[in-house]
Amino acid sequence: MNRITEENKHKFEALVEEIMTTQRAAGLAVAIVDKAGQVQYEKYFGYRDEEQKLPIDNQTIFGLASITKSFTSLAILQLAEKGVLRLSDPVSKYVPSYTNKNQKAPVKIWHLLCHSGGFFPLSRILVEEVAKDMGLQESEKGDLAYVNALAEEGIKRVASRLDDQTDLIGLPGELMSYCNDGFGVLSDIVKNYGDQPTFADYLMKHIIAPLGMERSFCDFIKPAKDENASLLYTTEDGVRRATRDYHDNAFVLNGGGAMKSTISDMLKYICMYLNEGKGLNETRVASQYSIREMCKPRQYYRPGGWYCYGLCRKSMEGAEVLEHGGSLPGVSSNMSWSYDNEVGIIVLCNTMDVSAGVIADGAMRMYLGKDPVLPQVKYQEYEWCESFIRSVSGDYVMGEGESFTLSLSEEGKLAMTMNGNKKEVCTVSPHIAMIKGRYSDGFVQILYDEKRGIWGARCGSRIYPKI
Repeated sequence: MNRITEENKHKFEALVEEIMTTQRAAGLAVAIVDKAGQVQYEKYFGYRDEEQKLPIDNQTIFGLASITKSFTSLAILQLAEKGVLRLSDPVSKYVPSYTNKNQKAPVKIWHLLCHSGGFFPLSRILVEEVAKDMGLQESEKGDLAYVNALAEEGIKRVASRLDDQTDLIGLPGELMSYCNDGFGVLSDIVKNYGDQPTFADYLMKHIIAPLGMERSFCDFIKPAKDENASLLYTTEDGVRRATRDYHDNAFVLNGGGAMKSTISDMLKYICMYLNEGKGLNETRVASQYSIREMCKPRQYYRPGGWYCYGLCRKSMEGAEVLEHGGSLPGVSSNMSWSYDNEVGIIVLCNTMDVSAGVIADGAMRMYLGKDPVLPQVKYQEYEWCESFIRSVSGDYVMGEGESFTLSLSEEGKLAMTMNGNKKEVCTVSPHIAMIKGRYSDGFVQILYDEKRGIWGARCGSRIYPKI
């Protein structure tokens, strides 16, 4: 039930404006929809093109980044429904270039759906780099999202790199660590075992078109040429730039983050989930069973949060919320919904590193009649002894380029720097420290076993090895 008050609406919109100012967001769109498809709130902030002051509307195209993982998961569940595959099958059965040679047990399809294949994070294998190596030109071959030769070379490189990992997080299914490579492998399975020539074609035929999503796709060229597509804004080393290059930092396999869409289309997509597989046009794209399987908690990934299949799950205001966010150059996104409240939220932004999840949470609370701005959490400190802090002290570095350092402060407390910046931390349990943020808090979880001792730490959704 919509309980939006004028006071909470004002607070919510002030929060959005503050976040946009602080994080230099050029444009942002947010909408709330109920199960029946009725828009309960819709507002557009800033511009799709800041320089020309071009406005945003519900047909403006944005990148979705990792929200794409829900589309990939849905496609895999569709194939499972048809008996084409089983989620308990080894990945190597469908991807011959992945041999499972260094894992002590088979990596199965369901492991990849919830990021638990046992792999540490790796740097991205980029679509433009592979295309350049192969001498592929979009002017000759067409949009790279539909070039099979590129996808075939991409899976060889990705699978080989996963196979070559010898320092593994653990057994398949043991621990969750976010893995774009795994979702790239899943999109290769969709490409080869679906009934379409490419992953992009499969999504179009079996998800996008059936739901009446008219401006959604994996294409790279189409949004760059569309007059009502957002520019992509990023800030690097203090320098702000805007481009129409949707290839920027794009993964070579499309299942991890290639989708682009609009507010109008994403409301239809969220309503499909709220109606457990049935679109607003009464077209069923998946069974209730498949949607419920997607939404089950599978792997712990943060205090109060679980990863499902291409979705995350948490509790908010006494209700369960499913969500997923995304981030790429020129993209910050978040979608969420609650079956308990029969409502969904979409936030799309054309600027990287904007707190879209905080905005989505604020929108959900506003809809429920709650204050959209949560007060800062005051944590009860759980004191770590100096010997333990010394044992966890050191550098934690992951393959995607991020790193942090833990150390003992002069006051005998845990200290943390991340990518050279000091962080305010509070130890709150025997193995977890909370990282204070301006709009939301993060966490560090120390990982230990008898054989390796303290071997790594989970920070956010990724596990960093201790160097």
